[in-house]
Amino acid sequence: MELTKAVALEKIEQIVFAVIHRHLSPIQKKIIEGCWEGLTYDQIAAQNQYSRTTISNDEAPNLWKLMTQGLGEKVTKFNFKEVLKKRFEKENTSDNRSQSYLIDKQKNHITNGDFYVSYPQIESLFYDKISQPGSLIRLKAPSLMGKTRFVSQIFDHLANQNYRTVSLSFKLADKSHFMNLNKLLRWFCKNVSRQLQLSPQLDDYWDEEDMGSKVSCTTYFEDYLLTHINSPLALCLDDVDWIFPYPEVREDFFGLLRSWYEKAQTRNLWKKLRLVIVHSTDVYIQLNINQSPFNVGVSIELPEFSSGQIQELAHQYSLDLDTVEVEQLINMVGGHPYLIQQAISYLKSSPEITLSQLLQTAATESGIYSHHLREHLLNLRKHPELIKVFKKVVDAKTSVRLDSIQSYQLYSMGLIKWQENEIKLRCNLYHQYFCDRLEDT
Repeated sequence: MELTKAVALEKIEQIVFAVIHRHLSPIQKKIIEGCWEGLTYDQIAAQNQYSRTTISNDEAPNLWKLMTQGLGEKVTKFNFKEVLKKRFEKENTSDNRSQSYLIDKQKNHITNGDFYVSYPQIESLFYDKISQPGSLIRLKAPSLMGKTRFVSQIFDHLANQNYRTVSLSFKLADKSHFMNLNKLLRWFCKNVSRQLQLSPQLDDYWDEEDMGSKVSCTTYFEDYLLTHINSPLALCLDDVDWIFPYPEVREDFFGLLRSWYEKAQTRNLWKKLRLVIVHSTDVYIQLNINQSPFNVGVSIELPEFSSGQIQELAHQYSLDLDTVEVEQLINMVGGHPYLIQQAISYLKSSPEITLSQLLQTAATESGIYSHHLREHLLNLRKHPELIKVFKKVVDAKTSVRLDSIQSYQLYSMGLIKWQENEIKLRCNLYHQYFCDRLEDT
């Protein structure tokens, strides 16, 4: 099979979806097609009636950044074909299940956007709240629990109901953005403009010196963005906990969101705005109670999959799992959506492997979760204090009580779950893997 432009576009679609759970936009596809043919950004812009700055300063850099995150190596306009070619050849010439192939397969199992397990009661509550003018919804769940996919499904429905939708992940911001409020807010406004397909006009409304960054940002939304749309705007701010470690910006940024929520309670223009704030952990930072967006609106937490949801997902894969098999899977990984989907997807693509065989090697270096588990181990080793605390959880026979901030950090990683005011390991898979790997730490 040859790596044609069409095949490359499909591969990039999978890579980008794995990172942000959204498909390529029309302009991103035009950039890929143009760069594949060796066109300059000027030529791509001229052919598709976009401004050069939109292509070269916004769309293209964001695209290469997403591919860099998805592939784990630097991707640019000048090397993307070579990077894709190497990845493509690696996938198509490996006749055995080498470890590198297995890792790629694990990463790509979850990229298919056609598979979605519904949460009927939660979705009903979400739709009810977001339909209310000026609403604010806080969505919380640990990493890899399906928050972004859930919002994407909701927003696809809202788009069909004449809503304008924007979903922005703070994972895409550079570290330098988190060090300076003005830089962060300009990045924020520019990306919202781009997704609304409005030409960024920041300099016409921005006056950092005299008005300040927060007033400038508010003015930009009020006098430009909200004025230029005629329908409700559902704005999802994903991964906001990436802002938590930065005192330089967090109080002002979250205070700004709270002020917008309050404006939306009384001012018609701001009633268009429906805020969705997505985070992976409890809010462990100190914020003024009157300036925090985390104590207003409605809070929604995504739970683990139930047995019925696991069978629903298996059915979508045309895979038959009986009640006993579902119970075996739950005994190993709980109802963790990502771990469940990895198992079901692997069983579907490898019919010669039984569930018992998969579970037998699940916590080993040759199992399907090896890359996922190793990433957790590497992340823990970057934080010696955290790994010592985590070892207490692994060694404990029952739930334990820990320092709240450390508990929040482990929860956000998806390694533990709450049991009233105490914590315990999220699943047996983590116990089997970590019980003999933390001894030398």
